[in-house]
Amino acid sequence: MRRTKRYPVQHTNSLWQIYKTISFWKVVRNFIVIQLARYTPFLPVKNWLYRRCLAMKIGRHTAFALMVMPDIMFPEKITVGENCVIGYNTTILAHEYLITEYRIGEVTIGDEVMVGANTTILPGVHIGNGAIVSAGTLVHKDVPEGAFVGGNPMRIIHTKEERNDKTKQDESR
Repeated sequence: MRRTKRYPVQHTNSLWQIYKTISFWKVVRNFIVIQLARYTPFLPVKNWLYRRCLAMKIGRHTAFALMVMPDIMFPEKITVGENCVIGYNTTILAHEYLITEYRIGEVTIGDEVMVGANTTILPGVHIGNGAIVSAGTLVHKDVPEGAFVGGNPMRIIHTKEERNDKTKQDESR
């Protein structure tokens, strides 16, 4: 189960009530910073923008590919560990606006995680250290440490132990 906090709304859907949730000016600022970061090819500059302007927690040597889209409303709820690769056009969400409620949840990505291109990570998800998320995956639940996952809906393709066994077999050939 994802770790999100639920906030019920009444009358209109939650997205119509967005500026009761978050400052309009925060959204504008975040939008501008994210658009700059999405297109910059300089990884240290991109990480500086995320850390300094959006209050994201980003580990050393983490690489965000072009067009990565962190949450525009609550980027401060995103933590990415050290030496990770976040693939092209990945979306990392920390919020969901629904008809009768909105949800906010922290996203934690461990150290040395590889996230393939065009992946969507939903709020309240934890991705364990050393995990690999294949391209085009909808990460809707936690990913165990060292696991290889993929698909929509996401499923575990190999556990950490299975990956280690496969690596040993490949090395012995």
